Amino acid sequence: MPSKIEKDQQIKGTRTSVSEFWRWAYSDLLSNRNRGIFAEFLVGHSLGLTDKPRIEWDKADFEYNGNFIEVKSAAYIQSWYQKKPSSISFSISKTRAWDPATGNWSSEVKKNSDCYVFCVYTDQDKTNYNILDMDNWEFYVVSTRFLNEHYPEQKNIHSPP
Repeated sequence: MPSKIEKDQQIKGTRTSVSEFWRWAYSDLLSNRNRGIFAEFLVGHSLGLTDKPRIEWDKADFEYNGNFIEVKSAAYIQSWYQKKPSSISFSISKTRAWDPATGNWSSEVKKNSDCYVFCVYTDQDKTNYNILDMDNWEFYVVSTRFLNEHYPEQKNIHSPP
């Protein structure tokens, strides 16, 4: 497992640092990918689980007290032009788990976490938003058992319009 990189670490052979790369690549926290990773960070940080770098394709986003947690993110506003706010939807599809230690996929297709944390960025004012303001976020914890009982074959779960 890789260790955390220091923000002021220089990129060898250049006059720039890792923090400059991060600012360039990840400043748009409203974009789907970056917002999702940011939501994972918020959940992981609140549980004290951000001491190690995230693993991109792990079985679940976090393991906490022996339970696997999957973090999902959605927002009404997006980085791109919109005619209307996006509807809130989260993927709850069954998948095969990948083990980064072995490089192998599981044979079983299922929901691989014990619970989901659905993170909703609620701001709908694209002219003056602040994704770093926690007052604009809502978090919902749902057990996988509940999802399996009520939505056994559903691939997505949606909020009411």
